[in-house]
Amino acid sequence: MRTAKDISSMAELRSEIDALDRQLVDLIRVRVGYIDRAAELKPAEGMPARIEARVEEVVARVRAHAAQVGVDPALVEGMWRQMIDWSIDREERILGKGEDA
Repeated sequence: MRTAKDISSMAELRSEIDALDRQLVDLIRVRVGYIDRAAELKPAEGMPARIEARVEEVVARVRAHAAQVGVDPALVEGMWRQMIDWSIDREERILGKGEDA
């Protein structure tokens, strides 16, 4: 696997960043599929779209992993909170809002 130090020109660096961006979008697409499946499964288990304890568990896990691999945990937390909020909004459109939904 190549590292940033292996790259010798800006054109090559930009190409690598563009490739990573495509991979990240592909992974987000996979995650959205799981979110859609959660919206299908939650009603049978009596679960609302937002489960605050789960949100905080996910955020704590990604912050810890970010710190472990040398990425700013605050950056990762901000990105994940935005992604989680978007995901919950998506689920709520299907399930409805609130703990009783």
